[in-house]
Amino acid sequence: MFDEVMTAVFWGSLLAIIGVNIVLSGDNAVVIALAARSLPPQQQKAAIFWGSGAAIAMRIVLTIVAVELLRLPYLKLVGAALLLWIATQLLLPEDEGDGGSSASTGLAAAIRTILIADLVMSLDNVIAVAAAAKGSMLLLVLGLAISIPLVIFGSTMLLKVMDRFPIIITLGAALLGWVAGDMAVSDPSIKDWVDTNAAWLHTVAPALGAIAVVAVGKWLAARAEERQDAAPTVDLAGTGSQKAGPGQ
Repeated sequence: MFDEVMTAVFWGSLLAIIGVNIVLSGDNAVVIALAARSLPPQQQKAAIFWGSGAAIAMRIVLTIVAVELLRLPYLKLVGAALLLWIATQLLLPEDEGDGGSSASTGLAAAIRTILIADLVMSLDNVIAVAAAAKGSMLLLVLGLAISIPLVIFGSTMLLKVMDRFPIIITLGAALLGWVAGDMAVSDPSIKDWVDTNAAWLHTVAPALGAIAVVAVGKWLAARAEERQDAAPTVDLAGTGSQKAGPGQ
């Protein structure tokens, strides 16, 4: 192992893995920030830390079996559909919590969303990392471990930007839709046909994915807000709008 570390090939491959992670982890940082944005500040930090750490650990395991997994037809199509659903849900208004239990549920839900989305989006990422590692498990684990602070820093920075510029939330969801569209047309079951007969789908499908997420997400968000506005309000102050009870 020491001889491997001392070679120029090792350091060149390690730099390649770090570069791949910097480029490909941007969408992962986006989904982490989106999932954690509605939590209190302390829980945001916990969601980013545990979500990022668990996602990286899961990615290491996934990388080991990714080459075989990605040969399975329809896997990317399923992943793309799941990612579209996640991106759309992230545009919906958050329900107002009313107790400590809802806060803990929100943290668990955020971490779950991070893990599912990272699992879906990492299918392509881990193949690139595995290729750069050139069969070295040491390089693979070391490169992915280095990516942890990169993802955490990116997520934390995005959270601050989202607080000031809410449009970033919409742009982030659109990015996830773009990734889903690109993933769908690269599925082994249709890739050869697309490459031969409809290469334009490689450009159009990601754009359609981004547009669909924003359009459907905004529509669902508007409907949710209408339902909230139409819901009957409870007069907690006792100002007389409540119905009179029996015997009054």
